[in-house]
Amino acid sequence: MSDFRNLLAGLKRPRLLIRAARHGLDEYRRDRDLHRLIGGAKVPAPDEALPRLMHEEARLEGIRGTGDAAYSLVRHIEVLIALMAEARLLPRDLQV
Repeated sequence: MSDFRNLLAGLKRPRLLIRAARHGLDEYRRDRDLHRLIGGAKVPAPDEALPRLMHEEARLEGIRGTGDAAYSLVRHIEVLIALMAEARLLPRDLQV
């Protein structure tokens, strides 16, 4: 299985974007937020949600990098919050 923590640590994003996401961690509610961010009928386990969140974050980063007007800063921050929060929920043996 991929080491999600190493993948997250390797993300190179603007400092302000990461800082904004860290501030939102306290307000994250997986039952409310995951469904909105990645869809699905039920809330997936963290190891199932993380690849989907990483895919969505990479998509948003691509849009941000091109300067496309379709870019949503708010959604990008929400996805980063979810990534950070879900990584914290991984079992100990999956963490670095």
